[in-house]
Amino acid sequence: MANRKRKPLVAVLDWKTAPASSSGVDIEAKVLGNISRTKYFLINSENDFTAEILNAEVLVVWQNTRITERTLSRLKNCRALIRNGVGFDSVDIDAAARADIPVCNVPDYGTEEVADHAIALALAQVRQLFPLNREALSLGWTLHVNHKLRRLSTLTFGIVGLGRIGTACALRAKAMGFRVVFFDPYLPNGAHKAVGIERADVLAQLLKQSDVVSLHCPLNDETHYLIAEKELALMKPTAYLVNTARGGVVNKKAVLAALRKGVIAGAGLDVIEDEPLKTKAEASTPNLIATCHAAFCSVEGMVEMRTTSARIAKQAIQGKPLENIVNGL
Repeated sequence: MANRKRKPLVAVLDWKTAPASSSGVDIEAKVLGNISRTKYFLINSENDFTAEILNAEVLVVWQNTRITERTLSRLKNCRALIRNGVGFDSVDIDAAARADIPVCNVPDYGTEEVADHAIALALAQVRQLFPLNREALSLGWTLHVNHKLRRLSTLTFGIVGLGRIGTACALRAKAMGFRVVFFDPYLPNGAHKAVGIERADVLAQLLKQSDVVSLHCPLNDETHYLIAEKELALMKPTAYLVNTARGGVVNKKAVLAALRKGVIAGAGLDVIEDEPLKTKAEASTPNLIATCHAAFCSVEGMVEMRTTSARIAKQAIQGKPLENIVNGL
């Protein structure tokens, strides 16, 4: 009997330290059907790539797995590398292009969730929910933070990056009564009129006037450490920083020092440079709310994201045009 031709392999790579998938590849396998083998791998880094992974036709990669040119040059059968999420800074997309490997992402699956999370972090700070919760649970009832509680309609909500998520966040903040201002040098004139918000011409202008600064930009060479000592010093001492974008957009040492010194009033960070927090000293920083890179997460959003990634994988296996290519191939 002749050997049957091997089905193409779609390798789904999850983070061994904290797997994002609770069900392996059931969703992906359902979308792909019998056109491929769909297999789940738990890894911590590209050093864990086995020969089977290196020979896969499609890689679907969760967060926290950095893929460099060293590994990309060894992917001899790869028809597509799909980042299971919005950000693709963990993949050397230029090296992938040189290796003729299209890199795709899922840019729209978590728009509502991330915008909701950014607003939640902002409200938790502006309304001092965590200090009030600690007071109530200690059987006290004293408003120690009453001088920090603010009326939303008197505050300015500054947004850096008015893409899908930034726009969704702007609309939510506006609906809650905030005055909303944004900075995004890549949007054409008049973009703010469609959303009914104001525009800052430079970042410093936004930082100086905002009571909340919420970051919604990608991480690249231009935005790395977009917020560091100089920028934090421009903010009001009563202002709050919110980051649901990428950890490297904010200099971790600078923001933690600013919180300890009272340069700003607080920060809500879903993403942190070199996450997670490394020491008890970092974790005990005053007026810091940190969540576990979870802004994207919801039951509905995870299904949407994984279904989209699997659909792109199917396109790659079938030789069809791919959605959401980010490296120009």
